[in-house]
Amino acid sequence: MMIHKRAICAAVMLLAGAWPAAAQQLEPGGGIGPDGEYIFNTLLFLLGGILVFWMAAGFAMLEAGLVRARNVTTQLFKNISLFAIAGTMYWLIGYQLMYPGDGWTISGWVGQIFSPAQIEPVASAEPGAPYSAGSDFFFQLMFCATTASIVSGALAERVRVWPFMIFTALLTGLIYPIEASWGWGEGWLDALGFSDFAGSTLVHGAGGAAALAGAIILGPRLGRYRGGRVQAMPGSNLALATLGTFILWMGWFGFNGASQLAIGTINDASDVARVFVNTNAAAAAGVLGAIAASQFIYRRIDLTLVLNGALGGLVSITAEPLFPSIGGAAAIGAVGGVIVVLSVPLLDRMKIDDVVGAIPVHLFAGIWGTLIVPASNPDASYGAQIIGLVAVCGFVFLASLLVWSALRASIGIRAGHEAQITGLDVAEMGMEAYPDFVQAK
Repeated sequence: MMIHKRAICAAVMLLAGAWPAAAQQLEPGGGIGPDGEYIFNTLLFLLGGILVFWMAAGFAMLEAGLVRARNVTTQLFKNISLFAIAGTMYWLIGYQLMYPGDGWTISGWVGQIFSPAQIEPVASAEPGAPYSAGSDFFFQLMFCATTASIVSGALAERVRVWPFMIFTALLTGLIYPIEASWGWGEGWLDALGFSDFAGSTLVHGAGGAAALAGAIILGPRLGRYRGGRVQAMPGSNLALATLGTFILWMGWFGFNGASQLAIGTINDASDVARVFVNTNAAAAAGVLGAIAASQFIYRRIDLTLVLNGALGGLVSITAEPLFPSIGGAAAIGAVGGVIVVLSVPLLDRMKIDDVVGAIPVHLFAGIWGTLIVPASNPDASYGAQIIGLVAVCGFVFLASLLVWSALRASIGIRAGHEAQITGLDVAEMGMEAYPDFVQAK
């Protein structure tokens, strides 16, 4: 105990001595010098990337909870395998395709093809290099993997494992990097003035468009639409689904906050904090909006819709989490939550089966979030936002439609009738997530 007291006293004295020097460096409007900015910016990317990586666990838990018990193992495998595929493909092809610098293959449209990313072992804080190349690669990779995670849940319970993995390789290595380069790689959409702070369209809209194409080509689950009615297929574990939602909510602070791309000055640090506050406000309002809409439409509160309402609010604010006031962010998130609730029966009327609600959350709420950007950001225009939405979502949808169609025609993408009845865990993986429980057939 005496040692602990002495250690605490020494730490307090050290901080007291260091505080005046720190205060001199951090004057209003000032920074901490090039080296300090480099270190803090790099740290922001690394910590933000870790939080976005943690979202992979959120997607896994959300999907495991919303699918039926006989498909949980398959869903968990898809989530860890897609992350591994994204990590490899983004290194081999995606990163240089997305950030070609001066090496465009087709200027503004297609970056460097088949050029693996190279991270120098030693870097310095030179002008024009405000953070380490490694931290940037790590952070951007997490966004690429997130795009693939969106597709996984929508196609659950009937897509075969190997075709899904092949599609994931093409999505993360080619499709996502090409469209993201248009906005974030100084491509033609960036020159047009398209604004997407952290990816309502470039990540979430793209993932939702890829999921929509897959759901159309794949078709609904057996028995989902029978006799003109929608048959309920409850998930296996709403506790896991709720845990997954909280993990995603937490990870979103890194997703949006680190997209400020700098924290080496007082102004940047203040902006990161503002992004955190607005991100949380939108998520909270998304929950409340979903509660209200669920009660009004169905005369009861549906937990799954409420969970997706939180995610819908988060996706909605992702395009512009900096400029809105807290009230404005809450309004954007609330509308996103309502959109999710309204979109579910719309898809069912079209007989498009989305197991976890990924299309309403990521595509429809992403569209809303992107379109509302000019309401708070004076540098954005509605024309550029509309063009960006149509270009990105249209390209990803058509490219995904082509890939899914080719896979269906060649190796097949849908699990057989018997496999869907017994569950993909046994048919595809040969193991069950809950072997000690009798599965309802």
